[in-house]
Amino acid sequence: MKIERVELREVALPLVTPFRTSVGSQDHRNALLVQITTADGVIGWGECVAEDDPYYFAEYLSGEQEVLRRWLVPTLAAESDLRAAHVPGLLRSLRGHTMAKAAIEMAVLDAELRALGVSLARHLGAVHTSVPVGVSVGIMDTLDALVDAVDGYLVEGYVRVKLKIEPGWDLEPVRLIRETFGPDLDLQVDANTAYGPNDIPYLRRLDDFGLVLIEQPFDPDDLDSHVRLAARVDTPICLDESIRSARDAATALRIGACSIVNIKPGRVGGYLESRRIHDLCQATGVPVWCGGMLETGIGRAANLALAALPGFTLPGDISATARYYERDITAPFVLHEGRLAVPDGPGIGIEPNPDDLEAATTSVDVLTF
Repeated sequence: MKIERVELREVALPLVTPFRTSVGSQDHRNALLVQITTADGVIGWGECVAEDDPYYFAEYLSGEQEVLRRWLVPTLAAESDLRAAHVPGLLRSLRGHTMAKAAIEMAVLDAELRALGVSLARHLGAVHTSVPVGVSVGIMDTLDALVDAVDGYLVEGYVRVKLKIEPGWDLEPVRLIRETFGPDLDLQVDANTAYGPNDIPYLRRLDDFGLVLIEQPFDPDDLDSHVRLAARVDTPICLDESIRSARDAATALRIGACSIVNIKPGRVGGYLESRRIHDLCQATGVPVWCGGMLETGIGRAANLALAALPGFTLPGDISATARYYERDITAPFVLHEGRLAVPDGPGIGIEPNPDDLEAATTSVDVLTF
């Protein structure tokens, strides 16, 4: 294919409720959509999941938009016979910026597969038509508010609950949720790097609560502390921010820094690298699950396709649209008996609703070639 036109479109979506983690709080989601149009008139969509500020990850939204505009898009637009499989190699010389790379790769994949009439799920190797999903519960103002929130999500049908934790909001909230909802609740925690090596003895107390996993307690580059914690707890350790490629995953698993991997396509550079990580983990018997980044329906559709691969044996953080947004830019994804349907149309299998897209748009940058 040949890229002739690219739109970099910023959208802003209010959240149903503020979402707080150890790295900050959000009451709305700014997202960057990438729309490509090929010489044959085929349109493909991608989503950049970078946040406004570089707290969760080194990349940030306006920076990724600049990288797309100045380097990534022109590099791919110069190709007369572009294929999605070529994208990682063509962009390899530009260091970092995995979230921008993932967004443009996703748009190219979507256009290519739409032209072929093949779904992203089928292309990646999906084996399921729906996937079980969990819900991520942010840090609350009170314990009562936390119990009410978790109760509401369980009533809605979510099959797994993840609690965000930080120093001062950890043992007591986890103990309360376990005691309130019983031992059968699949419960896990996510620290988003909020702890340090000296907290290992303290974090060992999480073993008391029968958790599915403890996610990313230490800094992304501090694999040593994860190794030491993993050796001293019975609860599996999962890595998120530390895993930026299949090579990172292989290293972390080899040294015993984790036994579960959270795969976020934006963090690792795209869906093709995500599949490599999935294949590595499946070959070694390591469970994986798909993390979420408050995606719009565009990114949510693609994540569902990924989560339908056979190695995704744990419920992900994809969640129904209503968990985050009253009005998205696409048709909503609706929870049914704890599962979300995997889109089966060509490409990502979903398109923005023009009226909703226009209502959410804050800026558009058009590039032509």
